[in-house]
Amino acid sequence: MDPMIVLENPQNVKPVFQPIVSAVTHTIIGYEVRGRFYYQDEWQGLGNFFQNPDVPDDFKIEIDTHLLRMAMQEMTEKDNKCKLFLYRDAKQLLADGGGGFLAVLQEFEATGFSLNRIVLEITEHAFEEDFESLNHLILYYKTYGIQVAVDHAGAKSSNIDRIRQLKPDILKIDTTVIRNNRPDIFQDIVYSLSLLARRIGAKLSYEHIEDEHQLQFAWKHGGHYYQGYYLARPDFNLLSNDSLQVDVGKSIQKFIDMEKYLISKCLAYSVACEEILKKIVPKWTGTELADNFFPFLTGPFDNDSFRMYICNANGQQISSNCQKRDGVWQIESEYKGSHWAFRPYFLENIMRMTKWPRGILSDTYSDIETGDIVRTFSYPLSADSFLFIDISSDFLYDNDYLLRQ
Repeated sequence: MDPMIVLENPQNVKPVFQPIVSAVTHTIIGYEVRGRFYYQDEWQGLGNFFQNPDVPDDFKIEIDTHLLRMAMQEMTEKDNKCKLFLYRDAKQLLADGGGGFLAVLQEFEATGFSLNRIVLEITEHAFEEDFESLNHLILYYKTYGIQVAVDHAGAKSSNIDRIRQLKPDILKIDTTVIRNNRPDIFQDIVYSLSLLARRIGAKLSYEHIEDEHQLQFAWKHGGHYYQGYYLARPDFNLLSNDSLQVDVGKSIQKFIDMEKYLISKCLAYSVACEEILKKIVPKWTGTELADNFFPFLTGPFDNDSFRMYICNANGQQISSNCQKRDGVWQIESEYKGSHWAFRPYFLENIMRMTKWPRGILSDTYSDIETGDIVRTFSYPLSADSFLFIDISSDFLYDNDYLLRQ
């Protein structure tokens, strides 16, 4: 489609609104605005128009402004108080110092449209432009109450520092990455973004959700907002909560029930391990004979574990490794004296076991030696001696409730 056809027929350009649903209220809290153009007896998306490098920025700004006015007018006439999510290209915003975009918003602010309902979306690749100028402009917008969302967050890990500097209100995560990449890779990306969001006080928003699995992933991984065809397609009307294709509340309740079930299974496994160890601990004779304790453990944990070792309260290994190789338990003394306090949560778990003499089941993680997904069950043998039982990936997959993240 020739871009000039769009410019010459602005009457054929209309905004559509895609609902954005809150994890807190399970209701629509905002709409993302997109453009449609009526051409050859059908409404077509304007993505090709805006993404075409041959279309001058002035033309794109003209159509964007037209869509913005129509969208805000629709919200005003319908007395809809939800948020309005607006994507803007950073280059086009900077073209006039951001004044044109703000001027339109202020027109409607004068009629009662609060600017704290506006969410400005900027894609992460926009940081390749003049970031300092963009950052100053964003800070300026924020003084008016405008919120900022970074779209496609995590697409480039090199931009993490710039995201921190920008301090957006929302990080938008594209769930199509789940379909196009290995799940574990996407989980690592989301984990990093979750930590970043917590540090800068941002909310996570998951977009392009197309099935229940992706909605569950978004809920389980800290999603504050949900958006996608599974919930609602873009519409010329401002859809109501009753128009959503899915009862979000019921879906989330199902996720909660499943998560509670898995947690209860994990807790039951921890209790079972504790009960076994309570009967064996009286056989512990101290650090000098630490390796002599392993024969009491290899039988009860033969199916579960592939490695065991004992450390003191400072994280230094006071035993050898008791390692299962080719189905046979072996004592590997070269690991004695190793220091493990540098590992995440190691000292915290030691202190927890010191304060409350209970076992602790770790999260899943990749074992350094094997690269397999494992978990570790730790248990206090005395005030200064702590047993660590590494649970094998085979056992985890056979009891997949233990694989919950």
